[in-house]
Amino acid sequence: SIASADMDLNQLEAFLTAQTKKQGGITSDQAAVIAKFWKNHRIKIHESLINQSRWDNVLKNMNWRVDLKSQSRHIDQINTPVAIVEMELGKNGQ
Repeated sequence: SIASADMDLNQLEAFLTAQTKKQGGITSDQAAVIAKFWKNHRIKIHESLINQSRWDNVLKNMNWRVDLKSQSRHIDQINTPVAIVEMELGKNGQ
């Protein structure tokens, strides 16, 4: 929960306080250790989560356009916009 929310120090303190007050929660000593660990390793943990959530593919090219119908059997379908998006993916570094 701490890492996925990327908690700042105030959020961390509130979260750990709530965990110590919960039935079957953590002790104050455990909360202090978790807080110290998070303060020392927050950036590394955050970067690791970002790297794990990235796709292997990257966006190489993207084309888009908006089309409007100029003729139709039904009048309410005229000038209805339709967006067309084409994305080209490639491997990272290629």
